[in-house]
Amino acid sequence: MQDYKVIGMKKDEIIPIAQKMRNDGIYLVMIHGYMDKNDVPVIRYDYAVGSTVESYSVEGETVLPTISHIYDTAAEWPERELNELFGWTFEGLDVSKRLFLPEDMLETEGKGQIMVKPLEELRKLNEVCTEKKEGLE
Repeated sequence: MQDYKVIGMKKDEIIPIAQKMRNDGIYLVMIHGYMDKNDVPVIRYDYAVGSTVESYSVEGETVLPTISHIYDTAAEWPERELNELFGWTFEGLDVSKRLFLPEDMLETEGKGQIMVKPLEELRKLNEVCTEKKEGLE
């Protein structure tokens, strides 16, 4: 069984930690992110350290350095996903083409990203749209 350990870090520690892990032969498992209950961005870098996944967590940042030059595609794809879905920037990452969203997708806030919304919020938006549509008929 694998243990999971969350370790807080600052934005300027991302590259040194990634470089140390790579030099020590530690695998990058995943980079993932979400908005917490207070709409604060949380980005985690998971590394397989022995029988433990060490998850280095950065909170409140939307502009971060890329580690794709250290971990290649293992970092590039999740960084591009977070850029495309949340609009978070990874400095030095090539995002000239979309990863999976259509190139001609309608843009939101001028960035072309989408963000997952809670179901209850989507229901409220749907109600508002339905009311507006019924008012036009």
